[in-house]
Amino acid sequence: MTIEITDATFDEKVLKSDKPVVIDFWAEWCGPCRMVGPIIEELSKDYEGKAIMGKVDVDSNPNIAVRYGIRNIPTILFIKNGEVVEKQVGAVPKNVLASKLDAIL
Repeated sequence: MTIEITDATFDEKVLKSDKPVVIDFWAEWCGPCRMVGPIIEELSKDYEGKAIMGKVDVDSNPNIAVRYGIRNIPTILFIKNGEVVEKQVGAVPKNVLASKLDAIL
């Protein structure tokens, strides 16, 4: 299950996590984001207990997007130990995201 990450909960849910966190930056009006959303949900089931999958609505939580320089969506950040270790901009197949996540586990 993916978790919703907000400006208010970001530090607690992401930076203090003992597991890698994959964050999908998206917006309701974004077509490619709607293609990536179900992939993130699938990955959350595939990697349950190993990694955390989160979603940030950039329209409702602009501070996180600005903090990480998110200019295009969907953008997916892979964060480990509070640091961005990988990034994917644009819609890609599930296997691309899974291989990036496997590399940081």
